[in-house]
Amino acid sequence: MGEVTPADFTEALATFATGVVVVTVRDGRDDIGTTLTAFSSVSLDPPMVLIGVGTGSYLGEVLHRCDRWAVTVLSAAQRAIAGRFAAAGRPSARLLIAGEPHHRGPSSGALVIEGGSAALECETRQHVTAGDHVLFIAEALAVDYVDAGRPPLIRVNRRYR
Repeated sequence: MGEVTPADFTEALATFATGVVVVTVRDGRDDIGTTLTAFSSVSLDPPMVLIGVGTGSYLGEVLHRCDRWAVTVLSAAQRAIAGRFAAAGRPSARLLIAGEPHHRGPSSGALVIEGGSAALECETRQHVTAGDHVLFIAEALAVDYVDAGRPPLIRVNRRYR
């Protein structure tokens, strides 16, 4: 066993199946959003989740300024939405979901994409720098909806399924 290279590490973790979410935040008059697979529950009491965001990302910069945001757990039928929010140089989140059912979360003011498996509105309680990412640990303010009948979108071996 030698040193863990970035390529080996990436290859190993690509085999780990994970859910896919879109995180959105309202920044003044603009809406920012991105696709993430670094999402996890943290605590039941209080209800808390975490997201991992690249330290140099614009979303990370905005989340340092804006504490309230929304996370939509995408359903398998929302593969195209995941791709739109993952694309480099993407426009405002409002443009990415134009024509898709959505609404503003009353607790966060962030865009909530409808048709997912679930959606939460959250408020950051702390952030922790971890290597090249920042972990935003947040309390769930509201469960916007849950539709357990919709299978979740997952990512494994660099593909959505």
